[in-house]
Amino acid sequence: MPERGERSYDDPCGIARALDLVGERWALLLVRELIFGPKRFTDLRHGLAGASQNVIAQRLRELERHGVVERMRLGPPARVPAYRLTRLGRELEPVLLALARWGSDLPIRTANELSTDALMFALRATYEPPGRSTRLREYEIRFELDQYRVITGTDIQVARGPATDPDAVIATAPDVLRDLVYAGRSLPLSLDRGEITIVGDRSAVRRLITSFRRPPTTE
Repeated sequence: MPERGERSYDDPCGIARALDLVGERWALLLVRELIFGPKRFTDLRHGLAGASQNVIAQRLRELERHGVVERMRLGPPARVPAYRLTRLGRELEPVLLALARWGSDLPIRTANELSTDALMFALRATYEPPGRSTRLREYEIRFELDQYRVITGTDIQVARGPATDPDAVIATAPDVLRDLVYAGRSLPLSLDRGEITIVGDRSAVRRLITSFRRPPTTE
């Protein structure tokens, strides 16, 4: 049952019962920010710049009460407080992925930046490799504060952390990678300007950035 003051659809439908837990504004985006692993409160605020500190704290309390997230400590050695998804929370991943795929075909109506986790989740949702090659390629994508291991073939896998044996290591900013993938930004020009560096197979990187469906910009 919802706590006193919480809104409920008061409907026995499974959709309504799910939305009673994760249907409040920012709740599912908090889950998105935790898909690739635990985060500190400050990292969650950075990833959800449009939400106030109070709103994020309130949603975390609600999600924790409903068993979707739990508190933990990162470390050692720092033992920093953080949040992570529970088993119940991790089961939302395919739901979010389906929703992201559906939303990727809608026009973009904001100039705001994607968080790094939102960008990597978008790559998962829009992956459409050219041709029928099943060859696996591994990449390490490095941003200023985050790094991700990406494996592509007939599907795509994304995990936070370093790659084990990458075909290429890519270092750039999230907005540069976003524009390379989704806005047709020139890779040679970005290399010349120092906006991206590549160590390894550049042809594999060119293949990577052309392997995603681009969103419409107008209706």
